[in-house]
Amino acid sequence: MSSPAVSLRTSFGALISRELQCALRKRQDLANPLVFFVLVVVLFPLGVSPEPSFLETASSGVVWVAALLSTMLSLDRLFRDDYEHGTLEQLVISPQPLYLIVLVKIALHWCLTGLPLLLLSPVLAVMMHLPAEHIPVLMLTLLLGTPTLSLIGGIGAALTVSLRSGGVLVSLIILPLTIPVLIFGTGTILASIDGIPVAGYLATMGAFLMLAITLSPFACAAALKMSVSS
Repeated sequence: MSSPAVSLRTSFGALISRELQCALRKRQDLANPLVFFVLVVVLFPLGVSPEPSFLETASSGVVWVAALLSTMLSLDRLFRDDYEHGTLEQLVISPQPLYLIVLVKIALHWCLTGLPLLLLSPVLAVMMHLPAEHIPVLMLTLLLGTPTLSLIGGIGAALTVSLRSGGVLVSLIILPLTIPVLIFGTGTILASIDGIPVAGYLATMGAFLMLAITLSPFACAAALKMSVSS
């Protein structure tokens, strides 16, 4: 008889394999947030001002707002495909803890959307005239902040999974919750530019991430159970 640990490892291995296969079949859904992220940052200097001094100051806010909007753009499909295909019901009644299944799905969502944004950010930051010595701080804030955005966004996606047009509603639900992450993300980079120690800012962003990891999977699991039972 297989042990619970082996069964859990096998189940989540199958889940990860399935999620990756589904994502590869829909490469356009993976590319859309990245294209949107690049376009927002590239078009900003054309629409406002190409002055290097202005762009240096605005770069942190522009990159972070673009990352936030790109993350929200991809959240609508987080659970919707499973709901439409009937897979979500099987996940809910699965013997494996639903909150762990949700955590795995959100982690994969970040790997497929947030991580590419993180890797693209240095190139776009250079284009926005952000000094090279501050780029590691930008990447560190995105490393802490984008998983938090995915975890918070998962709650909105779970609450609206049964609605046909839930994309706008997801944004309305999660935007107020993401404002602190946005403020500290941009504030950390501005503090670095001004020569202020950023350890406190980064610690606060780390606390946001730990809080989201602790609470978000349980909130998403409860919302998904309500959506399936309704």
